[in-house]
Amino acid sequence: MAKYRSNLPQLGGDVFLTDGGIETTLIYHDGLHLPEFAAFDLLRHESGRNSLDQYFRVYATLAVRHEVGLILESPTWRANTDWGEKLGYSPAALDEANRQAVALLHEIRNEFESSQSPMVISGCIGPRGDGYSPSALMTEDRAQEYHSAQITAFNDADVDMVTAITMNYPAEAVGVAKAATAAGMPVVMSFTVETDGCLPNGETLATAIEQVDEATDYAPAYYMINCAHPTHFEDIFRSPGEWMERIGGLRANASKLSHAELDQAEELDAGDPVKLGSHYREMRRHLQNLTVLGGCCGTDHRHIEQIYLACRD
Repeated sequence: MAKYRSNLPQLGGDVFLTDGGIETTLIYHDGLHLPEFAAFDLLRHESGRNSLDQYFRVYATLAVRHEVGLILESPTWRANTDWGEKLGYSPAALDEANRQAVALLHEIRNEFESSQSPMVISGCIGPRGDGYSPSALMTEDRAQEYHSAQITAFNDADVDMVTAITMNYPAEAVGVAKAATAAGMPVVMSFTVETDGCLPNGETLATAIEQVDEATDYAPAYYMINCAHPTHFEDIFRSPGEWMERIGGLRANASKLSHAELDQAEELDAGDPVKLGSHYREMRRHLQNLTVLGGCCGTDHRHIEQIYLACRD
């Protein structure tokens, strides 16, 4: 059975870590090929599974060393129907891949978890289209239907929660939240923002959060921001608003480059882990409920450790 589904420990106010940019780490540091940027495809082969196992062990070891909680996010950002079809997966094979990805995290938790380092297993859901721009647009009802298959697989695999990452327009986020709620699972919503702090569709983060909350009766346990450098969005928190209390997590990019520039980059821009940590510390001064700290493109365990060291007090 799911261990924390009815009582997510990261809601208690203590800092929890999560991982960095899994795809950029596997590609640029480990030299692996990820077709369509799909980390879950590594589960096809034993060597790929071993690579994923080693990836998560690094973060589990980090959490245990610092005696801090950890969100284990499944490598399933691309494991939905449209992306699965591009990679040659049948519905049954895709369902099995989602289950295998979660099973790997159960193994990690069973080996590393302690009372000082609780480890929450999250089923990661990505957008139907591109994470950087609104594409394959859906209504709320269609999005709920579309993402239900992956959420069902996560439910059967005993995840503690569902996290939708790189959502870039509210309707899809609403659909994911409703699908998770229908399955009886906690859900977290993470939005992509641009260099101006707004979603790729032009809406403000405040508006997106308010829309999802209104449409789902405040279903998300909390919201997150992903895939942008803190300098891209830190100014939006200068004027207080109730919506800021709903932000509980941050997965920032290492680089200050825009999404368009990152798409064209041939080398990884890993930025400065220490400076990134200081940005997170500043974010926590504005966001009183910001407890889940991780990274996105270009970040790895070095960034996450510096973020923790900057924020632990």
